[in-house]
Amino acid sequence: MAMVVAPRNNGSAVGSISGCGDKNSDSGKYVRYTAEQVEALERVYAECPKPSSMRRQQLIRECPILSNIEPKQIKVWFQNRRCREKQRKEASRLQTVNRKLNAMNKLLMEENERLQKQVSQLVYENGYMRQQLQSASLATDTTCESVVTTPHHSLRDANNPTGLLSIAEETLAEFLSKATGTAVDWVQMPGMKPGPDSTGIVAISHSCSGVAARACGLVSLEPTKIAEILKDRPSWFRDCRSLEVFTMFPAGNGGTVELVYMQMYAPTTLAPARDFWTLRYTTGLEDGSLVVCERSLSGSGGGPSASTAHQFVRAEMLPSGYLIRPCEGGGSIVHIVDHVDLEAWRVPEVLRPLYESSKVVAQKLTIAALHHIKQIAQEISGEVVYNLGRQPAVLRTFSQRLSRGFNDAINGFIDDGWSLLDCDGVEDVIISTNSSKCMGTSVNPGNPLAMSGGVLCAKASMLLQNVPPALLVRFLREHRSEWADYSIDAYSAASLKAGLCAFPGSRSSGFSGSQIIIPLAHTVEHEEFLEVIRLEGQSITQDDAILSRDVHLLQLCSGMDENAVGACFQLVFAPIDELFPDDAPLLPSGFRVISLDSKADDITAHRTLDLASSLETGSAANRADGDGVPSTSGHRSVLTIAFQFPYEAHLQDSVAVMARQYVRSVISSVQRVSMAISPSRLGGHMGSKLSPGSPEALTLARWICQSYSFHMGVELLSTDCQTGDSMLKSLWHYPDAILCCSLKALPVFTFANQAGLDMLETTLVALQDIALDKIFDEAGRKTLCSEFSKIMEQGYSYLPAGLCISSMCRNISYEQAIAWKVLDEDGSVHCLAFSFVNWSFV
Repeated sequence: MAMVVAPRNNGSAVGSISGCGDKNSDSGKYVRYTAEQVEALERVYAECPKPSSMRRQQLIRECPILSNIEPKQIKVWFQNRRCREKQRKEASRLQTVNRKLNAMNKLLMEENERLQKQVSQLVYENGYMRQQLQSASLATDTTCESVVTTPHHSLRDANNPTGLLSIAEETLAEFLSKATGTAVDWVQMPGMKPGPDSTGIVAISHSCSGVAARACGLVSLEPTKIAEILKDRPSWFRDCRSLEVFTMFPAGNGGTVELVYMQMYAPTTLAPARDFWTLRYTTGLEDGSLVVCERSLSGSGGGPSASTAHQFVRAEMLPSGYLIRPCEGGGSIVHIVDHVDLEAWRVPEVLRPLYESSKVVAQKLTIAALHHIKQIAQEISGEVVYNLGRQPAVLRTFSQRLSRGFNDAINGFIDDGWSLLDCDGVEDVIISTNSSKCMGTSVNPGNPLAMSGGVLCAKASMLLQNVPPALLVRFLREHRSEWADYSIDAYSAASLKAGLCAFPGSRSSGFSGSQIIIPLAHTVEHEEFLEVIRLEGQSITQDDAILSRDVHLLQLCSGMDENAVGACFQLVFAPIDELFPDDAPLLPSGFRVISLDSKADDITAHRTLDLASSLETGSAANRADGDGVPSTSGHRSVLTIAFQFPYEAHLQDSVAVMARQYVRSVISSVQRVSMAISPSRLGGHMGSKLSPGSPEALTLARWICQSYSFHMGVELLSTDCQTGDSMLKSLWHYPDAILCCSLKALPVFTFANQAGLDMLETTLVALQDIALDKIFDEAGRKTLCSEFSKIMEQGYSYLPAGLCISSMCRNISYEQAIAWKVLDEDGSVHCLAFSFVNWSFV
C-alpha cells in the first residue's frame, strides 16, 4: 500500500507523521497514513502507549500494511500520539478547573453581596440604636424586639396539615435567609480557604442562639440525586443512629411535608445521646432550585414510645437544610446550613465545649455532608479506584459498619439488647453484655456445656491533658505492640471461624510480631482511611507455638491527615477473615479522642515532636522568641475506649474478668504513651537528650556537620550556622531529609530532622522502631549492600535515585541519597547518616 506525501499545510490527512527522523525523507513534508494503518497503530497504542524497539519491529513484521513504514517513523508516530493524548487530557482538566472557578466565582460574588447587605443592616441598626439612646421618651419602647424575635410554633400548629404547611413555609423563608441572607452573622471557618480544589466556602456562626454552620460548594451531580443522598442522613452522618419518617403528605406546590424522628449517638460514655422531632419540607423554587429544609416541632412529644425515649435528651433543630441549584454545564451548587441547640447544660461541664462549638457542628455535620456527596460524585464518574478489586459502595459500607458498631458499643442502648453487668466496685471500666448479638460461629455444638452466648463490651473514658489527639491516634495505629495483646486479637479473630479458640484468660502474650498495613480506600479529602492490618507470624496459643498463622483486622482511621478537616480522631478495628466477603461479620473495637478546646485547632494533625524545642539546651528566653513549638498547655481532650468480645454463656464471667483487666492494661499503656508524646512532658523532662543513652542534641548535630565536611570537602550548612543553637536549628529545618542509624546487626534509626520525620511519616518517639532495611525497596537494599563496604572504607558514598517506603507504606522518590560516617570526638564511628535529596511522595 503506497504512502501519499502531502505538503505541510494540508489538513485533510487521516494520520500524519513528520519525516524529519528519516534521512531519506524531506523535512518539509509530512507522511500520511491510510485509515487502515492508523487503525492498526491505534490498536497497539491501546495495549501499549510506549512500545519498545523490539515491539515496533514485531509490529511491522506482523502487520503487512505497515511493512513499508520505517521503524523510526513508527516511533515518532507513537511519540506524537502520546503528545496528543496528553494535550487532550490537559484540555479536559483545564475545562474542569475553569468550570469550578466560574462556579466558585459565582459563589464568592453571592457571598460578597450577602456581606454588603449585612454591612448595610448593621449600619441601619447602629443608627437606630443611636436614635433610641438620644431619645429618652423612647427608652421604654420595645418595638425593636421584633427585629430579633423568632416565631415560636406551639404544638397546636403541628396537629393539623394546615398548621404544618404554615410552619413549612415559615421554615423555608427562615432557612433561605440563613443560606443566602443575613439572618445569621457568619464568619469564615478558620483554616478553610475557598478555591477550585477546596471543600468550598465554609462559615460558622459568630453569635446566635444555638450553634450553626454553613457550607457552599460545587458538586458534579444533579439536584434530585444530591437531595436523595443528603436526606438519607444515616448513610453519611456517622453520629446518626436512625432516622424514621412517621408522616408524609404532599404540599400544594408539588412539594412534600414529612414528620421525622432522628436519634444521634453520644460520642463518649460520659454524655447521653440526643434525638430530634422535626418537620422536613422538600420543594422546588421558581429558578429551578431544589430545597430541603427542616426544623424542630415544639414540645417534647412525638417520636417513639417512652420506653426508648428516656435514653435520649431532646435537642432542637432550628431552621436548617439544603439549597441545591442546577449549574450551567452540569452539576449543582449546594448550600448547606445546620443550626442546632444541643442542650449543652445537660452534659458534664468538661464536655460542654463539644456541644457549644459551631466549628464542631461544621466539622461533623456540614462539611461531612459536602464531602460525602463529592465522594459519591467521584465514584460515579469513575475517578476513584480502590485496591483489592472492591467496589466503592462496598468499602463505604464497611466504613459505616465499623463506625456504627463502635458507636453501638459506646452507647449500649437497651433496645439493642445491651444490659450492664455488676461492677467490681471500681467503676473505671463499664462492662455490658448483649445476648441478642451472638456471632453465631463462636458456639461449639460438640461441647455439651455450650449454650447460646453473645457479645461483651468493656468501655471506659478518660480525660487527657496536653496530648495532641492526632499524634496519639497515629502512634496507636503505627505501634500496636505498645498496647495490644496478640492472644486477645487471636481469640476475637477465631470467633469468626467454626470451633473455639483457646480462651486467653488473664494471660498476656504481648505482641512480638510485625504488622503490615494494606490500604483499601480513603475519602476525597483524606480525612478517613480504610485498611487491612495483617499481624504476622503469631502463635494461636502460648502452649503450642507450632500452630502459627496471621491475624487480619479491618481498620478505620480518621483525623490523622494534616490537610483534612475533622473533629473526630478515631482508630476502630475488627477481626476479619483473610478473604473477607462483602457481608463479613464485624465486631468493632477501638479508640476515639475528642478535642475539647478550640485552641487545639491550631495544632496541626501531623505535628511530630519538635527537636529544636523539646531538645533545646538554651534558656526559656529562646522559646519566648518564637523558636519553640506552639504551646499545648491546658489543651484537653476525652479518650473513649471500647473493646468487644464474643463469649459463650458458661464463660461470661471469665470473659468479663479478662475484658476488664485487658482494658485496664490498655488504659495504662495509653497513659504511658500520652506522657511520652506530651509536648510539655518532653520540654520539661527530656532536657537536652535525644533519647536515653544518646549524646546531647547539640553534640550530635556538631558531629553530623563536621563529619560531612570532613568526608565531602564542603559544608552541609551555611557558614553563619556553624555554632551553638543555630547549628541545631538549621539542621532541624534543613530541607533534605537527614537520618541517622545505629551500627548494629539490625540497624535502626536514632535521629531524624523535621524533613526526615515527615518523609518517614513518624514521630521522634517511634523512630527507633524503624529498621534501616525496612525503608528501602528491593533495588535500594541491593544498592546499599553493594555500597556499604565503600562507605566504611572511604567514609561516604553517593547512592543513585530510587524509592523508599514510609511507615504508612507510601512510596517516596528521591533524586539522590548521600551516606557518610558520623565520627565522634575521638574519631570513632558513632553512627551512619543519610541525606535524601529532593524527596517527594509518589
